[in-house]
Amino acid sequence: MKKSLFLALCLIAFSSLRLMAETIPATDSRITFVGRTAVEGTSVSFDWTATYFRIAFSGQSLTMKASDTHRNYYNVWIDSPTSAEPHRVIAVAGTDTVIELVDPAYLKKSRRSVHEVIVQKRTEGEQGTTTIHEFSASKGQFFPAMPLAERQLEFIGDSYTCGYGIDAKSRLEKFTPETENASRSYAAIVSRYFGADYVAIAHSGMGIARNYNSKFKNWWMPDRYLQTFDMDSTQATRWDATKSDFHPAMTIVYLGANDFSTALAPRYEDFRKHYYRLFSYIKANYGEDHPILCVATKTHEYLFNYVRDLVNNCGLENVNYLGYCPAQHLHTDEDLGADVHPNYNGQQKKAYSIIPYIATITGWGLQDMPVK
Repeated sequence: MKKSLFLALCLIAFSSLRLMAETIPATDSRITFVGRTAVEGTSVSFDWTATYFRIAFSGQSLTMKASDTHRNYYNVWIDSPTSAEPHRVIAVAGTDTVIELVDPAYLKKSRRSVHEVIVQKRTEGEQGTTTIHEFSASKGQFFPAMPLAERQLEFIGDSYTCGYGIDAKSRLEKFTPETENASRSYAAIVSRYFGADYVAIAHSGMGIARNYNSKFKNWWMPDRYLQTFDMDSTQATRWDATKSDFHPAMTIVYLGANDFSTALAPRYEDFRKHYYRLFSYIKANYGEDHPILCVATKTHEYLFNYVRDLVNNCGLENVNYLGYCPAQHLHTDEDLGADVHPNYNGQQKKAYSIIPYIATITGWGLQDMPVK
């Protein structure tokens, strides 16, 4: 009798402890990560722009313990899909920092019993590497978050894909990390339109065969595409697509403007060689039939011709190109943010141009919904 009573009291005590808080590691299977990540022990690290995760919980608050090699900014959405306007923006910096993701005041007002939170990296790899250690739900518990969407897209690009300077007030404003916002880039807008999860392998200033002002010689986007971490080129961190659950329906490559920056231009033979190298990596990841869309703008008289010619003569299946002139669709004052990069208006216009191609190539068709 005493033994039974003791066991019952233990069960009650255990249940009470669970009601106080549940803490789970970042590697818990109930969390959905979207993007290239690396696991060490029970922690998850990443640095690519736009990497995000979904986590579902009940309780009175949600906190995250994280570390960062520098300082990165994140968008947070609570009980809603991603959008151009997050519920809040947080910064991750320092070591083993505990961050409150959800305001307890919001939870008190909400009628939901289970909440889903989406947290997305606004800033690119150059701003640092984030490591997520654990999550805690006060007086609650965790549940399986929404899994990867059936539709998935991969984008390879530069500052346009990163959302560089997108939140700046004018084109005269200089870039700061606070004005970078991946969730307002054309890649995010396109993905929301199709209800797709997406991965952005992008870094500002990067090109196919030449980076902006010849920065980082012999380290271009075709090389970075092989990496788990944007800023780590060692063989130890090579990305293995066969071990990933992410299988994009197509890959969109939006590169080339930096190759023709500062009055210099790569030779066609070099540009073609490195573009074909990128094609070979993409096809090796997803198969010979995997569709690729190459976007080229007439920022230089040669760029569009280069991309058109190499796509037409690559001899590969399902490789397509889209070319347009920025001057024909971007207004100088209304559509530009920091350092003369597209703001949200400009990024929306880019998305409008790309969406019909994706709809046709994937067979998804056009949706009766706004592009935002």
